Amino acid sequence: MRFPLHITTDMLKHQARQAMKGNRRYPFVMMLEPLWTCNLACIGCSPERHTGKLVDRLPVDVCLRAADDCGAPAVSICGGEPTVYPELPELIEGLIARKRHIYLCTNALLLDKRFFGKVPPHRRLTVNVHLDGMRATHDYVVDREGVFDHAIEMIKESKRRGYHTIVNTTIYKETDIDEVEELCALLTDLDIDGILLSPGYHYEKVERDIFLTRQDIETKFRRVLEFSPRFRIVSTPLFLEFAAGYRDYRCSPWSTVTFTPRGWKGPCYLIERNFTWDWDEFWNGTDWDYWESRQDERCANCKMHSGFEASVVMDLKKSPRDMVRLAAWNLT
Repeated sequence: MRFPLHITTDMLKHQARQAMKGNRRYPFVMMLEPLWTCNLACIGCSPERHTGKLVDRLPVDVCLRAADDCGAPAVSICGGEPTVYPELPELIEGLIARKRHIYLCTNALLLDKRFFGKVPPHRRLTVNVHLDGMRATHDYVVDREGVFDHAIEMIKESKRRGYHTIVNTTIYKETDIDEVEELCALLTDLDIDGILLSPGYHYEKVERDIFLTRQDIETKFRRVLEFSPRFRIVSTPLFLEFAAGYRDYRCSPWSTVTFTPRGWKGPCYLIERNFTWDWDEFWNGTDWDYWESRQDERCANCKMHSGFEASVVMDLKKSPRDMVRLAAWNLT
């Protein structure tokens, strides 16, 4: 299966419970940023995500309370670099106790020193390593030589130790799609458990011209569609068709909510209009209708997976054919 059976069934149960409550909008994933401290300064990253001070990190109890408030079945621990977070083992233990599925989003530099041997493998824990291309490209994006080679070694070690391990790859304006295909082949040889491909997302505070227009995205993802059946890509085929311009969806910004060292960030992972520590204020005070419509100019070129994979799922009820197709894809 593309996703472990227990993750698939838990997500389906979550959707069923929300449907029974009559909820049209609800979180699928919580993006948890317990700190804005990082050991890299990647060229495509929002500045606060690598300039934060460690002393300003969130306490574990605040993180867990936020997870309780939003109720999302999956928690993506990001940042910053989560392996820098001193209380990471305690945080993961607390989330597992709450039966959350955890994706540890990491650049892999500190996995051997700060993670392996401190956090044991668990069926609810996935190690998600960020790789934006082969050696030269990835080291350019992260602005440091040697990071690609270390990440590959950490992927091998993660698999050897029994962690469910995937890779997240962001495709930018200058990304060579042939190189992405080469990366997928390399990762397949390493028996990777999944590859997530997403168009480069434009943080408001990043001024560098590395992001894609909608036409750029569609051109590149038509190539991705050609080779995607050969690899264990966990971006759904319906999302890839959307990215390639063959489908259209409204955004689902409410499906992926973000908790940061400044509290809940609205309206979405990329755009910060407001910060608040109060869940109800964030959830009920955000104009979801407006942000779903994609009429804001900042949404014009966005096809980020966190805003649209949930839209794929929510629209399945309109097409039994798509529902069968997605179920068959997940079983391969």
